[in-house]
Amino acid sequence: MDETALLARIDSQLHSLHLPGALENYRQLQDGLTAPEEALSFLSAILAAELDSRELHRYARNLRAARFPVLKELGAFDFTALPSLPKAKIEELASCRFIPAHETVLFVGNPGTGKTHLLIALGLEAVRRGHRVRFVTAAALVNELLLARTELRVPRLLRQYAAFDLVLVDELGYVPFSREAAQLLFEFFSDRYERRAVALTTNLPFAQWPQVFLDEAMTVALLDRLTHRSHLILCNGESYRLRQSRPGARGSA
Repeated sequence: MDETALLARIDSQLHSLHLPGALENYRQLQDGLTAPEEALSFLSAILAAELDSRELHRYARNLRAARFPVLKELGAFDFTALPSLPKAKIEELASCRFIPAHETVLFVGNPGTGKTHLLIALGLEAVRRGHRVRFVTAAALVNELLLARTELRVPRLLRQYAAFDLVLVDELGYVPFSREAAQLLFEFFSDRYERRAVALTTNLPFAQWPQVFLDEAMTVALLDRLTHRSHLILCNGESYRLRQSRPGARGSA
């Protein structure tokens, strides 16, 4: 690599490391070097090592903050088990472009069809790409919100969740909510609407959501927010767990 290319690389590295003083002065300091190209190569290698170290620490920190119950890779998902599943669409979502666009991903379908696997796999890919992610079940989220209301700190909790680029909400609709819980969930999703990305799983068709949220008008308003600028993935098919319970069954989903 010639000296001009090395200088450009070092400029970029120092900028990424947020070292403005070094960026401003290192070129002047190189004037007295007897072998400037060799010294610049050494400096660039040191900076590259620092960048790699910071990236690894950031990944580990964000992975812990995500609180995944297990780690699920998209490559381990058995797409042959659900032939109707749009594999190309899911691979497109794995690029995570929906996150800075503040869009919503909804996995809707029967229990046991791999929705949680896909949800976690998207979240894991988002962490790899430097996004802050949080996984939570709908029931756990409701409990957090109810406790926060009791302690008069709902706005603070919403701000804490707003710090995450992507929130993954699993198992929405598996149990009905109280009216208070439903209102808090509506407030939660409304707070993130067009400001941060959300991905969620549900086993309920949208027509049945009023049975869970207990208020048809609020449910319509919630669905309007969740489905606007959204990606709807239908996961309908035979339960993976049911298939695995049969003698001689193999595979993964």
